[in-house]
Amino acid sequence: MGIIQERDPVKLVTSIFSRDKNLIDSVIKMLVDKFGKIDFETELLDFNQTDYYEKEMGKTLLRKFVSFEGLIEPNSISNIKIYTNELEKNISQSWKTEEKRDVNIDPGYLSLSKLVLASTKDFYHRIYLNHGIYAEITLVFKKETRSKGSFQPFQCTYPDYASQEYRSIFNQIRKIYKGNVKIG
Repeated sequence: MGIIQERDPVKLVTSIFSRDKNLIDSVIKMLVDKFGKIDFETELLDFNQTDYYEKEMGKTLLRKFVSFEGLIEPNSISNIKIYTNELEKNISQSWKTEEKRDVNIDPGYLSLSKLVLASTKDFYHRIYLNHGIYAEITLVFKKETRSKGSFQPFQCTYPDYASQEYRSIFNQIRKIYKGNVKIG
């Protein structure tokens, strides 16, 4: 019989993308108000790996990733996704552009072994959590040698998250997290 153990808290990470750099900055401020100080933030990145959001959000999208100093319980990710969906909806109603959706906010969490994203869409590689929210292990950390390792994608990982550029970002965030939990 397995022994039930307490889980280590995890690092909240968020992807924010939009056509409007100022809107991204505004959303980050709102997220800081809700989740606390940021300990990692990327520069603006071109969101050009897919045209999936083009009809809804337009072309020439920009993205930032941020992670937060405070750690969260893994089971809180569904409530965080519900909060970010409401935030997206409120922003799109108040921003009043010609687009149907002005911003996309995708929360997830990072542990020493994986990056998990929250989603409202079911698919074969996602597990239902609650309240209409699913979890997807997007990247897994694999040790290459005793002292070196990196996040690796799965067959179903989004192409942008599978890219070396994005995996490098999550490797950097993992180093910060490792210092937070002082393990591994």
